[in-house]
Amino acid sequence: MSSNLRDVVTETLVKSEKTVFTNREVLRSDYVPEYLPHREEQIRRLTEVLSPLLRGERPSNVFIYGLTGTGKTAVVKYVLKKISDYTRRVSNDKFVPVYINCRHENTTYRVLSTLVESLGGKVPFTGLSTAEVFRRLKVKIGLTGKIVVIVLDEVDALVKRVGDEVLYRLTRINEELEKGRVSVIGITNDVRFRDNLDPRVRSSLSEEEILFPPYDAIQLSDILRDRASKAFKQGVISEGVIEYCASIAAKEHGDARRALDLLRIAGEVAERLGDDRVKIEHVKIAREELENDMVSAVVQTLPQHSKLVLLATAQAGGRFNSTGDLYMRYREIAKSLGLEPVTQRRVSDIVSELEMAGLVIARVVNRGRYGKTKEIELAVDRNIILRILKEDARIPSK
Repeated sequence: MSSNLRDVVTETLVKSEKTVFTNREVLRSDYVPEYLPHREEQIRRLTEVLSPLLRGERPSNVFIYGLTGTGKTAVVKYVLKKISDYTRRVSNDKFVPVYINCRHENTTYRVLSTLVESLGGKVPFTGLSTAEVFRRLKVKIGLTGKIVVIVLDEVDALVKRVGDEVLYRLTRINEELEKGRVSVIGITNDVRFRDNLDPRVRSSLSEEEILFPPYDAIQLSDILRDRASKAFKQGVISEGVIEYCASIAAKEHGDARRALDLLRIAGEVAERLGDDRVKIEHVKIAREELENDMVSAVVQTLPQHSKLVLLATAQAGGRFNSTGDLYMRYREIAKSLGLEPVTQRRVSDIVSELEMAGLVIARVVNRGRYGKTKEIELAVDRNIILRILKEDARIPSK
């Protein structure tokens, strides 16, 4: 190793030793704190719904919905942990909580096999029919003889990918069990998701419903202040930093996860720069880094034709005055790649999907006797989109 390289490494390590954190994990989205500010009503409501667990009885299925970063997952994990701790103190465990993130376990087979394995069974990675895995699940539930509380987080991702068969099976499974029972908690960021379910699934899953409203700027400030007191060394947060992070997240649908990420990355920026205090300018750098990372993650997972629609919009300066104009540009790009273009109606659906992903803004405009059309505009910097898509070997750079 050359002396220059050793110097760079040493300098970096010395900077890293000068941390502003005491426990940065407190600012991560999967951390479940002992106190959840401004979610007392939702905690009380969910505890009431799940209270039959204390008597060894099956609670109603629960459907929990609200926008991203409104505390849904944290509240569910918090309440289940508290009930589990309580039942262990006063009696034998009467229920088994199983948490599944459906964005990761995104097929019927994987969800069912994860459930079986969580109850001590074994399922090969592939090779069995879903009917056989479901049979094994029923056997394992019967052997436990307990209430199995199944939490399906981001359940909309699963249903959009493979349909609602697994929801139908799980919400009807008690009819086929002699011993043990199942209760399902469905969590979604898509407030319209429930409307698209099969009516039989909707009625079974939504025995109880809890809505999580967005946080406002004051509530986000309280959350950040509470977490910051545990995450940072005393006195390192400069005046206005907490409020600045909260105001940014409040404008973006009250997303507490976004606010926590901003504050954590701002602290990491301060460390990289060798500063001993976290300042507003660090938050500004963190915001740019976070937006780039989030947009990149979303864009990279898009289907190819969705990427082409996004590319067409970016190449046109980030805006189209009508879906028709967008479609013509999209067709040119698709044909230049030797691809069969999808229909204009499908492109209109893709625009709606991109809007839900936060990548575009689509406004319906009434043009009188010429009818209605959509104006499409990028919701993020076009240069970021072009840079990300340029890295995709299947997408032209110009």
